[in-house]
Amino acid sequence: MLLRISIFILLFPFFLIPACKEKEAPKYVIGFSQCTGDDAWRRDMLRGMQRELAFHPEVDFLYRDAKGNSGKQVEQIKELLTSNINLLIVSPNEAEPITPVVEQAYQNGIPVVVVDRKTASSFYTAYVGGNNYEVGKTAGQYIGAYLHGKGKVVEITGLPTSSPSIERHKGFLDAIRNYPNIQVIRVIAGDWEKKIAKQKLTALFDSIKQADLVFAQNEVMALGTYEVWRERGISPRTKIVGIDGLAGPLGDIQMVHDGLIDATVLYPTGGEEAIRTAVQILEKKPFTKENILNTAVIDPTNVRMIKMQTDKILNQQEDIERQQKHNEEQLRVYNNQRILLYTISGLLVVAIVLGCLALYSLVENKKINKILKLKNRKIIQQRNKIQEMADEAQAATESKFKFFTNISHEFRTPLTLILGPIDSLLHGKSDHLMVKQSLRLIQKNASRLLWLVNQLMDFRKLESGMIQVKATENDLIAFMREVMQPFEPMAKKSNIEFKLITNLSVLPVWFDVNMMDKVFFNLLSNAFKFTKTHGRIHILIEQDAALNQVHVKVRDTGIGMTEMEVNRAFELFYQANQDSNKGTGLGLPLSKEFIQLHHGEITVKSEPHQGTTFTIQLLLGSQHFKEEEKISAVVGEEGQLSKLIVAETGPIWQDSSNNESKSESILVIEDHPDLRSFLQYTLQANYQVFTAGEGELGLTKAIEKVPDLIICDLMLPDMKGIKVVASLKADLRTSHIPIIILTALNGLEQQIEGMQVGAELYLTKPFSPQVLKESVKSLLANRRLVKDYFANGEVLSPANSPSISKLDQKFLNDFKRIIDEKLADPNLSVDFLSREIGLSRVQLYRKVKALLNGNVNDYIQTARLTKSCHLLQQTSASIADVAYQVGFSSSTYFATAFKAKYGISPTDYKMQKSYLKTV
Repeated sequence: MLLRISIFILLFPFFLIPACKEKEAPKYVIGFSQCTGDDAWRRDMLRGMQRELAFHPEVDFLYRDAKGNSGKQVEQIKELLTSNINLLIVSPNEAEPITPVVEQAYQNGIPVVVVDRKTASSFYTAYVGGNNYEVGKTAGQYIGAYLHGKGKVVEITGLPTSSPSIERHKGFLDAIRNYPNIQVIRVIAGDWEKKIAKQKLTALFDSIKQADLVFAQNEVMALGTYEVWRERGISPRTKIVGIDGLAGPLGDIQMVHDGLIDATVLYPTGGEEAIRTAVQILEKKPFTKENILNTAVIDPTNVRMIKMQTDKILNQQEDIERQQKHNEEQLRVYNNQRILLYTISGLLVVAIVLGCLALYSLVENKKINKILKLKNRKIIQQRNKIQEMADEAQAATESKFKFFTNISHEFRTPLTLILGPIDSLLHGKSDHLMVKQSLRLIQKNASRLLWLVNQLMDFRKLESGMIQVKATENDLIAFMREVMQPFEPMAKKSNIEFKLITNLSVLPVWFDVNMMDKVFFNLLSNAFKFTKTHGRIHILIEQDAALNQVHVKVRDTGIGMTEMEVNRAFELFYQANQDSNKGTGLGLPLSKEFIQLHHGEITVKSEPHQGTTFTIQLLLGSQHFKEEEKISAVVGEEGQLSKLIVAETGPIWQDSSNNESKSESILVIEDHPDLRSFLQYTLQANYQVFTAGEGELGLTKAIEKVPDLIICDLMLPDMKGIKVVASLKADLRTSHIPIIILTALNGLEQQIEGMQVGAELYLTKPFSPQVLKESVKSLLANRRLVKDYFANGEVLSPANSPSISKLDQKFLNDFKRIIDEKLADPNLSVDFLSREIGLSRVQLYRKVKALLNGNVNDYIQTARLTKSCHLLQQTSASIADVAYQVGFSSSTYFATAFKAKYGISPTDYKMQKSYLKTV
């Protein structure tokens, strides 16, 4: 602490001296790449920049001259970009070659000011220059007026590929078009240089000497034109008009003044404007991106005045430069004196000591900072590594949880189809056909369970390294046909084109029959699972003699996979994000392991909605197998097990009674064909059963058939069962239908979600058919009670209404209100009610039938007669008045309907009620 106080006391006088010093402006470095500095116009641009830089001593200026070489200019710009410049000014030689390096500078955050000629893109910060099109157009307008609209003109252009040359030529032609009697007899490319222009003019002189005027696109080419005519001694010479308008003794203003050329069009260099714009950009001040400089024609009418002004400006600039040099000299003297004053202060020794102390402290601080940074870097690396490990552990946990959830689902459906038929056999009649079909269903799903268990065992063997290839030489063509055989009925049923494509009749290959059977069974199972009706599944076998390989491709036109799903297809426990068709996540990883054990390779290519192709490459011969991996005969029954899994169960038993004659109907929405058929068989003895294998089809059938009850699975191929239930309960046409959710998902969250969307019952697999039957019977009985309740005309209120959805309760309230309001209208009809409620006539009939157990006309009739009873009791109105008040068009029809309903005429009913009141 004492050391710090001493240092502060010693340094305090030094703090006071520079405190009076004016704060220095920030230093900037501007790089300028000029396409060429050989012509007067370019030199004038550079002088203009230097004049403006005189007002900005804080700016350092780096200048590079490309000498008219575009390649050299690109290299110079790259060199400037490595010189830590703050801003780049570019005057391009040609637009196209310079554009990439200018874009690179702009995209790297270095502002770019383009001068005179633009690049081939808009990636620059600002542009300063004349409008070359307007310059050419101004020249054309002047020439047209100067020649009084008639004559022959020769045009000398710059580089054909440079943007100023193209734009000036275009502007000139557009202006000349207004003078049809002016003819451009020759266009000569002078490449902006006097020497080239003179050479071409000399070579073509005989063909152009009759020209009335020569238009040169810059002042040096205009001077070259004058020299050609002077050397030929032709007088009077052809009129000459140039472009640039440079001041000074060698400029074209002087040439116009001396009569060497007849006129010139001012094209400002923009040097001063470029520096001013650059400084505005560096100081973060507002600037204009497109800075277009004005032009004017200089001819004998105004050249004297303009020359006087430009000469005066040049003289003033020379005075300013002399004054600046004088100021700089004075500043150097001042700085030297100030340094001498500091040196003589007598504290040099103290300053050195303090500097050493400061340096020592700085070194120590750097060491400490270095140690702290190293520790901080290690901490960050450890934290990132821990985070990565945590993410990997979380992903692995989620994958395993997902795997066990899905494999539980896989077990539950076969268990349902095993326990269900067993329960049916125990409680049903001993029908031979029923027993046979149930046993076939049990056999198939028991095989499915055995297959899943075998997959788990294979997975465990692979993890522990206990599985070994048992290869034999087999005919791959015959083997593949045998593998395909169990899938052919499935392909025929779904109208899927399923065939083997190869030009080989026999192909001997060494492989393990059991492993390859599992591999191709998995691939074909996936192909059939994700390929819709009328699709294609092809197996292609090709022999590659050059590589001693065989390629087997399993190609389908199914739903395909995304790029992420393709990358993770062989990842253990991974399942694609499908709403249904979930597997165990073991099939493809096991298949890949089996192929690798055969020293082969399996790959996949797929695109969404375009299909998937799995390619297996196997080596020919047996040299790649160890001796202990080769056996003489195949052992196992995996192929037979595969056939049992994919075997069709045949048609489900049909009840002998007429299905359409049953009064109540049930819609089953289930994607598993065996379970769907089993549910149909279980319920069809007592109900009319409709089925649907997809959610969308189920919604369509529900609206079309309006069943009395719906059984819906949660896992459907096209949409979630919860969404189906929510859609049914939100639709007025189906909101009254009780729904049973049937699923393998037995979690509390799923059950709560099912109840929240309005499902009446949630059954989990495996389930008892008897429980399902009793549940259906109970729900339909409750629905009949609701019908009777409302059919008897009960008033709806939350206190006394039975279980009914809010949507159905609103429907009944609206239905009754509309009828009550329009009861006196004889035109009250079903069509009017359907329009008011928003349902079709058929849907209204079905809705009323489902809720009130009657038709709409009967309900209207009953409501009118009930109201007439009240009127006959309470009023002294005549029978005809009462009939009119309740909507009957005639008293006779009213009396007939009243007597048919109550067994007594309206007159006797009124007299009877009057007598009772009197008594």
